[in-house]
Amino acid sequence: MTLDAWHSQLKSTDSLLNKLSDEQLMQEVAPSRNRGIYLLGHLIAVHDMMLPLLLLGDAQYPTFYAVFVQSPDSAAADLPSIADLRTQWTATNEKLSAHFASLTSDEWFTRHASVSPEDFAKEPHRNRLNVLLSRTNHLSYHRGQLVLLAAKD
Repeated sequence: MTLDAWHSQLKSTDSLLNKLSDEQLMQEVAPSRNRGIYLLGHLIAVHDMMLPLLLLGDAQYPTFYAVFVQSPDSAAADLPSIADLRTQWTATNEKLSAHFASLTSDEWFTRHASVSPEDFAKEPHRNRLNVLLSRTNHLSYHRGQLVLLAAKD
């Protein structure tokens, strides 16, 4: 069920991104708020960092975290092109999906990289599945912001 929710949110976000033009993605979702390009980069950065967090490998775009998570939109002087971000969005989610498909049910309930074995023994809810749940909600939240760009037409 959790993977179905993840894939459903991804499919909805993909559909929305395919409808949004590059010009729309350059707009702020609301006055003095993030632009669509920044939100797309932010989602890529967060999804990409799920690879090391879930102990599935190295991040593909490690520099994105500083640009799209640790810094505000207004601080980014030189962002990747929207075309590159669209490609990286797809590549990141395809890589995650392939890893997710290979995990057993039991593996979803193992610890993630941000929790020590000692802490995990005390707090077993700090597992990979919980990360996926929170990232699914995160994706849904930002997709809701991106919808505001489509509503501007």
